[in-house]
Amino acid sequence: MGMGTGTGGVMVGGAMMTADKDIVDNAAGSSDHTTLVAAVKAAGLAETLKGAGPFTVFAPTNAAFDKLPAGTMNSLVTPEMKPTLTKILTYHVVPGRYTAGNLTPGQVLTTVEGEQLIVMKNGNGVMIKDAKGGMARVTIPDVISSNGVTHVIDTVLMPAK
Repeated sequence: MGMGTGTGGVMVGGAMMTADKDIVDNAAGSSDHTTLVAAVKAAGLAETLKGAGPFTVFAPTNAAFDKLPAGTMNSLVTPEMKPTLTKILTYHVVPGRYTAGNLTPGQVLTTVEGEQLIVMKNGNGVMIKDAKGGMARVTIPDVISSNGVTHVIDTVLMPAK
């Protein structure tokens, strides 16, 4: 099991994610998370996610955002859609520091957005179920940052409302 030693980093999107950087700075280095980083900036959430936290972030890859219906992201990053974009992004953030080892099947996580995510395990893998019944698979767990932990996921999680 690749449990982090605290100093060692994790490779994500061709960049080394290290525990001395905050969640946003680590994500900004990943070529697989350019859509997420742009969305976080468009929603004005970068400062929040650079805060003390700790936060647990489920971070969809560019490929995850690409699974959304065509044009979804282009409309979400417009100023008038900022409230909706903010809702979706904060639904991916849980207060506290949850490593994969802390997540148990059936566990309910209350997000910053206010709705819940449910933890599922399948084999060695962690799955996250959203309010609409959608499932995201954690593809890279336990990316440790100075102010929390990020789990890379392959699907965008959607709040119920």
